Amino acid sequence: MQAPRTDLLPPKDDPFTLEQLKAYDGSDPSKPIYVSIKGTVFEVTHKADVYGPGKSYNVFAGKDGSRGLGMSSLKLEDAVPDYSGLEEKDRKTLDDWYTFFEKRYNIVGKVTDMPAAVSS
Repeated sequence: MQAPRTDLLPPKDDPFTLEQLKAYDGSDPSKPIYVSIKGTVFEVTHKADVYGPGKSYNVFAGKDGSRGLGMSSLKLEDAVPDYSGLEEKDRKTLDDWYTFFEKRYNIVGKVTDMPAAVSS
């Protein structure tokens, strides 16, 4: 488990659509790798060994995979932004992931077109 970082930059709120986010999945080495959780976009490039192409958590790269994170699932079909149907224990898991990311990765933006059921 990686330790919290003390050198994080102030959060940015650059707008991203879910479609725009797809360009940051690690397949283009000239672009950073982004993972969105609950609509907050984190830059995870320095952990390309985890989020890069062919790596264990690449399923979340270039998208908001909140549902899958909450379910502790690495299945592609679960790596979707709509987490409205998660059980309470899975929502807690999702919140724990959010806190983990918040302490370790720079926030670079917000997803502007999250599903209506979860954007509140």
